[in-house]
Amino acid sequence: MKQTLIALVEDKPGVLNRVASLFRRRNFNIESLAVGHSELPGVSRMTIVTDEEELLRRSVIKANLGKLINVIDVQDVTDTPCVIRETALIKVDADAVTRGQVMNVVEMYRGRIVDVGTGTLIVEVTGEPDKIESAIDVLKPFNITEIMRTGKIAMARGAVSPRTNGQPTSAANGKH
Repeated sequence: MKQTLIALVEDKPGVLNRVASLFRRRNFNIESLAVGHSELPGVSRMTIVTDEEELLRRSVIKANLGKLINVIDVQDVTDTPCVIRETALIKVDADAVTRGQVMNVVEMYRGRIVDVGTGTLIVEVTGEPDKIESAIDVLKPFNITEIMRTGKIAMARGAVSPRTNGQPTSAANGKH
């Protein structure tokens, strides 16, 4: 099982280097790493996916990450219900004959064409990693010339309270 960590870090120079160096020193492999601004000013959110299977080593990764300077919080969301997405740009050969076929595949995956060249198309596909893999597999016969993937981004799902007929339950209203 892949380990998925979400870390809130200060948006300062050198933070990404410290995180990557920690993984290198401990001989952990980073499968994907995505970083972007968060809802908090001066704070970035990292989604880190490792290929570590062993539970003890997984807890060491989280603990060591939490000790780093500029790391505010770390959550292991491996076993938490999450929304996980990835984006891929895929350049495929597409001449006048195959262009329509490629466009049909793109539509099937709810992707979009983001660039049209004389002999190529660049396709953007966003979704769960399995969807990205599937799209790549289906596009292989068209001769994929380049692929760029963002890596996984993850966010824990919000809690959902039960409702009856569109109204909160009596427990949610404070009535017992």
